[in-house]
Amino acid sequence: MKTTFSGWRYLWKSEDIRRKLIITFIILSIYRLAANVPAPGVNFEILAAFRESAAGGGGNFLGFLDLLSGGTVSRFSLLSMGVYPYITAQIILQLLIPIIPALQRKMQEDPREGRRWQERWTYYLAVPMAALSAIGQINIFNSLSMQALGQFILPFGFKAETWLPSLTVLLAMTAGTMFAIWLGELISEYGIRGQGLSLVIFSGIVAQMPVNLARLLADEQTRWFMLIFTVIVIVLTVFAIVFVQQGRRNVPVMYPGRRMGNRMSMPVKGTLPLMVNLSGMIPLIFASAILQFPAILASYFTNNDNAAVARFFNEVQNFFGGTGTNNWGYWTLYFFMVVIFTFFYTSVLFDQQNYGENLKKVGATVPGVHAGAATQKYLSAVQRRITLPGALFLGFVAIMPFLLGLILRAFNLSAASQTGIFLVSSSGLLIVVGVVRDTFMNIDAELKLHGYQDSLLVR
Repeated sequence: MKTTFSGWRYLWKSEDIRRKLIITFIILSIYRLAANVPAPGVNFEILAAFRESAAGGGGNFLGFLDLLSGGTVSRFSLLSMGVYPYITAQIILQLLIPIIPALQRKMQEDPREGRRWQERWTYYLAVPMAALSAIGQINIFNSLSMQALGQFILPFGFKAETWLPSLTVLLAMTAGTMFAIWLGELISEYGIRGQGLSLVIFSGIVAQMPVNLARLLADEQTRWFMLIFTVIVIVLTVFAIVFVQQGRRNVPVMYPGRRMGNRMSMPVKGTLPLMVNLSGMIPLIFASAILQFPAILASYFTNNDNAAVARFFNEVQNFFGGTGTNNWGYWTLYFFMVVIFTFFYTSVLFDQQNYGENLKKVGATVPGVHAGAATQKYLSAVQRRITLPGALFLGFVAIMPFLLGLILRAFNLSAASQTGIFLVSSSGLLIVVGVVRDTFMNIDAELKLHGYQDSLLVR
């Protein structure tokens, strides 16, 4: 896919497209402003001291949530959870549909009504997910700050003296998450169609780049080496992401001829493109969420009166929180979780497409394969084969911060490897590249819909 700037002159010429771009920019600006509103009851002096002492890195709990929320987690804002609970709820429902026969029939009998039902219940499920995520974040922060500083960032607990402020901050953070989701939906409805939540996450990731650049240039001894190293890493990673994301396996398909009066046209030869990376960034998000769940549970027991119990759960929290750059066990487990979940999620998505039955309905066949179930089985086997390189690539992207840290320490740049100063993590780059690509394609489709033939993209 090659880009051309011939279509850019039409972006402001078309009143409809110009209006959508302006609305999208205004809503994203509102989101970034709201992201700086602090949660009630936070001791910001302790929070600032904790941020200075906390270990950075794209794979730990705080780094992962900062990735999705645009740095609002480390600032403990009302929008700390970002749109992450909604994404988690969406994934859970997508996984439940093929497992529960009643839901599967509902989606197959009336796909449009099924999608509405899924969207409605995603919102319902996002509310308790946001509340649970807020409780987990508060407990993680308090536990880590107690270990590092001996003080809590936020008094929290449903006891006689703390239940009211605890309930207040919980309701405020849950409302902040739903507000962020609502802004994303407004973008999808009135701005760039279908890109609302993606652009919210995108804006958060991009907003952290100037801060990371300033941290990168702060060290006078390594600034030029790190700047060149970072640029090379970003360019190579973007190239690899685009190459894999654009990867397709074109399966030949024969479509039946059409009757034209008394004559029958010849069968039409076509292709069915199967994606190398069908699941996108979802395996990274879900694998991280699963690995962080034990850390959230452990946070409830780190202050246990029994010293042995407290020590055990502190170790669990440190391991699954990925707080150490030398945590080989965490990163190895993370890699395999991403690979396994890529296969699992791709299988779920592919089975929902039901290509075998859909091709059979229109009379299309794959040469040498029987129509229906046999076609679906054949296509599933092909999809699994081409998913392997995509899964390994996603696993490599997931552990890239750890690998880059090893490289930097090999050059005796251990301090640089600990600060998380890469402009954007590899997982963040995957999201940024995907969102930019999808946004370009949406704007390109809008231009063609309005009659502008010189589009932004030339394939």
